Amino acid sequence: MHQGKEVSLRSDAQRNRERILDVALAELTRSADVPLSAIAKKACVGQATFYRNFPSREALVLEVYRHEMQQVADAATQLAATREPDVALREWMDHLARFAMAKAGLADAIRQATSAPGNHGKPGHGPVTSAAESLLRAGEEAGTIRPGVTADDFLLAIAGLWQVDPHGDWQPRVGRLLDLVMDGLRAGAPGR
Repeated sequence: MHQGKEVSLRSDAQRNRERILDVALAELTRSADVPLSAIAKKACVGQATFYRNFPSREALVLEVYRHEMQQVADAATQLAATREPDVALREWMDHLARFAMAKAGLADAIRQATSAPGNHGKPGHGPVTSAAESLLRAGEEAGTIRPGVTADDFLLAIAGLWQVDPHGDWQPRVGRLLDLVMDGLRAGAPGR
């Protein structure tokens, strides 16, 4: 096969996969029991393409979860490159909040997927933890975040996100919560 055509096929396959994941996130957030055929149809891919990418419901749900975590982690890198460290951290917290609200909608689907026989359990939070650590260290070096806060400390401090009702008017409440955490992270910073 001609190399240009091969690259084109690979990028088409990648676009199909991304489209399936985007549609699956929206549909599974609405209903954990949405038929896979409905996801394939909305993503405009055939059943064969769908099952080649995701051979089971469990594989799809866990990949949606992993994909979302990676998107959140990638947002940290983009923000760190374009914002002051403390501003990057606060904006990234908003990305985390949107992830938390989507994850709450996906909770039933994730529970079903991780309790399926032969499954390997829920994916870890590695990319998100690494992103938090990176943003915290950048803020500490810039003198805008208090020294010594770990990614685990940070994730524990924002754990309230996962208690907020994703179906209500969550944005104002989450904004106040994250501002409060951010104020705490800035308190005692040498550059303040």
